[in-house]
Amino acid sequence: MRKLGVFNHVTVDGFICDLENDMSFDHENSDEQWESWSAHNVQGGGATLLMGRVTYDMMKSYWPTAAAKKQSPAIAEVMNSAEKIVFSRTQKSSDWENTRFVNDDIVGAVKRLKKEEGPDMLIFGSGSIVSQLSAAKLIDEYQMIVNPYVLGKGKTMFETIDEPLKLKQTGAQTFQNGNVVLTYVV
Repeated sequence: MRKLGVFNHVTVDGFICDLENDMSFDHENSDEQWESWSAHNVQGGGATLLMGRVTYDMMKSYWPTAAAKKQSPAIAEVMNSAEKIVFSRTQKSSDWENTRFVNDDIVGAVKRLKKEEGPDMLIFGSGSIVSQLSAAKLIDEYQMIVNPYVLGKGKTMFETIDEPLKLKQTGAQTFQNGNVVLTYVV
């Protein structure tokens, strides 16, 4: 069975973006150590990427560009070549390579995907999708990059969780730029 993980930047106060979906805090304090870790982390991937349409629009506006390929070539290569599944009620096609859309029941679609052969799956951003799939107990691992920022207001990835979700920490790594990567399994 394929595993489903989450890879999200969060602020110290627990937000993945502000109220306008801006998550620029996640790359404002990048440094050589962080860039090296990020490139190494993504190269070990090979996962199918899952995302909502808002996250998809943001990712598509950057990763296929010349600027992304120059600034973060290893990450851009993985992001562009990876299979991408986008959950959207309205959008049905894209010119970003290896992208397909699911326009119906997210929970049912992910249950089917987990049973299929293939690489593990990973969600970036997409707080409402993380929330729905967490509530359905379909996420196996959470990797959260805590950034040294406080937004005060914003969106979390657990907004619609109705009952507590017990997690077990399996890793922690601190970086010179103030980021802390925390890994949890359900």
